[in-house]
Amino acid sequence: MNHEEFLQRAINLAYENVEQKEGGPFGAIIVKDGTIIAEGVNQVTANNDPTAHAEMVAIRNACKTLNDFQLSDCVLYSSCEPCPMCFGAIFWARPKSVYFAATAQDATAIDFDDAFIYEQLSKQYQDRAIPFIQLSVEDKIKPFNAWLASIEKMKY
Repeated sequence: MNHEEFLQRAINLAYENVEQKEGGPFGAIIVKDGTIIAEGVNQVTANNDPTAHAEMVAIRNACKTLNDFQLSDCVLYSSCEPCPMCFGAIFWARPKSVYFAATAQDATAIDFDDAFIYEQLSKQYQDRAIPFIQLSVEDKIKPFNAWLASIEKMKY
């Protein structure tokens, strides 16, 4: 299969998800060495899980399949440009590339508006729609110090 065929599979998953009334219009697959190793569809409403975007589901499934927390030799195909949450997860998973079909603007046209989240990130903590309040607690660095001292830590 080529990139377009893999991307078409992600689009087909998204379409089937809508047709089966199981979630939003998003699908994703992860490919390693030319073979699909994981798929995911949007399951936000089906599972009452705001993190169950297609890319997140596919990443979780691929990591289980590979028994690894990184997807270094994999390619992610998504029916739509990833949202800010998925964007972050993709960078943590470290696939070698991402291919997508529809754009964020296409998603905005059907009321999936990620621009709002990007705007919120640029605001001061207290000016966000959901205020972020940092408290100064004496032991705030204690977990970090324990991590630094640990000889069993696994860098990621």
